[in-house]
Amino acid sequence: MSSEHLTPTLRERARGSMAGLAIGDAIGRPVEGLSAAEIQAKHGRVTGYLQWPPAGSDDTEYALLTAKTLLRVGPGATRDDFAHSWVEDVLPQADNFAGGGFSEMAAIDNLRRGIRPPLSGDHIHSWSDGLAMRVAPLGIVSPGDIAAAARLATEDGTVSHSGEGIVAGIAVAAAVAAAMGGADAEESFDAALSAIPADSWTARNLETGRRLVREIAEVDELAVALHDALAVADYYWADLAPEAVGLALSAVLAGKGDFVDSTLFAVNLGRDADTIAAMSGCVAGAISGVDAIPREWLEALRPVEGSCIRSMAGIHPVDTADQLIDLLEGSHS
Repeated sequence: MSSEHLTPTLRERARGSMAGLAIGDAIGRPVEGLSAAEIQAKHGRVTGYLQWPPAGSDDTEYALLTAKTLLRVGPGATRDDFAHSWVEDVLPQADNFAGGGFSEMAAIDNLRRGIRPPLSGDHIHSWSDGLAMRVAPLGIVSPGDIAAAARLATEDGTVSHSGEGIVAGIAVAAAVAAAMGGADAEESFDAALSAIPADSWTARNLETGRRLVREIAEVDELAVALHDALAVADYYWADLAPEAVGLALSAVLAGKGDFVDSTLFAVNLGRDADTIAAMSGCVAGAISGVDAIPREWLEALRPVEGSCIRSMAGIHPVDTADQLIDLLEGSHS
């Protein structure tokens, strides 16, 4: 087989990214909140779905919400466009948002009070990984264009985040955009770093993660070392964006962009495991393409249930990937 047949198409990368996000979310969900050492003691090593049927969480559903804005208004979407989607598709929900993060709930409360971005994202939980978990669609529609991905992540981010919460989201969006343009794991990681301030907490964590990946070859030892270096273990919650994104992109480096190796490494890091694996999965999926995902993992994917955002129920992540590429191709025609 010639090398050209081994290179994923743009559509295959998009499908890999959205499927990878949903699969990482589903595999990581049962071990969320555990440390790397606790996972090793309880499971040895997680190697696939721990519950059946596998189900994702708010990570996948908020990414689909972000995609919905792009599909409605195109890659030129602004903060007002993203806020409009929240107002139309999230705010009418009367019951609880199962699994919804503090940052999202604070933003929803602000939006219900008539507060709009950037003030809607300026709250006490604005540093969470809630933006970083949902930016894959932004990178998908910005193949090879790091600046475009960063702009979109900033616009989307101001709805619910500020500060490091937005910086970390930009890093993931940039990594996906680079991967969509054909970058490998190292190049995607470099793109993430290039898009954010060098003196940010997120950038420092990325640099630390890269150093540890280069220094430690043994997988379980590396997982514990990354956890000990990047996790803020004395803080009650595990959703700090610089921590989660540092771990997720380090997992992509450790797995060399291979979908299975990167995603499973991310899951076995623990902490906010579903989100970390979702972020690692969306980057590695864009690098490797959908054909690199094990068939049994891919076939187990179903349309989301709307467990957190009711209005997202029935949407399939892979269908959304196709729609995003259709949008991209239409905007370039």
